[in-house]
Amino acid sequence: MSRSHGHDLDTRTRRLLRSLIAQYLVDGEPVGSRTLSRSSGLDVSPATIRNIMADLEEAGLVASPHTSAGRVPTPRGLRLFVDSLIELQPLPREELARLERELPSASTTARELLGNASTLLSAMTHFAGVVTVPRQADFPLRHIDFVALPDSQVLVILVFSDNQVQNRVVRLTRPLGTRELEQAANYINAHCTGLRVDEVRAQLVAELREAGSELNRLVAAATELATASFAPQTGGDDVLVSGQTNLMTYAELADVQRLRELFEAFQQKNELLQLMEVCARAPGVRLFIGEESGFAALDGCSVVTASYGAQGRVLGAVGVIGPTRMAYERVIPVVQATAGLLSDALNRAATAS
Repeated sequence: MSRSHGHDLDTRTRRLLRSLIAQYLVDGEPVGSRTLSRSSGLDVSPATIRNIMADLEEAGLVASPHTSAGRVPTPRGLRLFVDSLIELQPLPREELARLERELPSASTTARELLGNASTLLSAMTHFAGVVTVPRQADFPLRHIDFVALPDSQVLVILVFSDNQVQNRVVRLTRPLGTRELEQAANYINAHCTGLRVDEVRAQLVAELREAGSELNRLVAAATELATASFAPQTGGDDVLVSGQTNLMTYAELADVQRLRELFEAFQQKNELLQLMEVCARAPGVRLFIGEESGFAALDGCSVVTASYGAQGRVLGAVGVIGPTRMAYERVIPVVQATAGLLSDALNRAATAS
């Protein structure tokens, strides 16, 4: 028997493995041969089932806890179940309606929308909800204003397509009067609305090269203002986590040391952010079972994520962290639908700008 591919298992073995895992996911107890012969609906003797179980154990797909005659799936068995044995159903209508109702409309900021997605996922799955927050520079610019301050300083007011407003104070090489600032703002708003900040800067630099002498002064002022205003901001990316305390209710995660490591990972966020960024880079649903995540703190957990974005551009990932014993066929569609609705809301906000 292959140690990696479920497709090499015969139909009877696959059916037994699916029955064992389905039973285990419901009650978390090791599953015995007698239970399996009843639940699988196969007309085979307990002795035959025991032989098949021994083969599955040898293949690393199930394991026997010391205290029991029954077996539990290993992370590898769960991976096989999710990849080739599970039958995903679309999200039930009432759950989709709840998501549509409770994710806020496009009139709020993207950060509030993302925070809501994380909270809602946590409430619907009873796990921890996680979502990455993109840098503000990933959103198109809706409007810019400049206000003159003393000492060649300017207050920059930026409004982004997600309704987020940012104020920055920048210092210029020479003072600009109110009229010049107003002309520069009008020029940027007329030529650059709907572009992201790095695109605004690139466009103005290109226009400066082409501009005739009368425009030159105006474009030069606009370019200097934009370059100062859009200097990279520190802090940027973040990850929002909701419902961490839900994880304390699962017996397999309730070990104090394990919980401490898990909560530290949520607190520090660096590793979690790295993992979510890996997820964001791949389209569709990503799933890490146990040690597949590569982070020791998440060894006893499964992470289910899906990427979201706007205008054909991926902005981040949203998902849940829970015990490896989760109802994957229900959790995956919930995460998938949430990512889809997030993308729809961000797209609406972008096209409204």
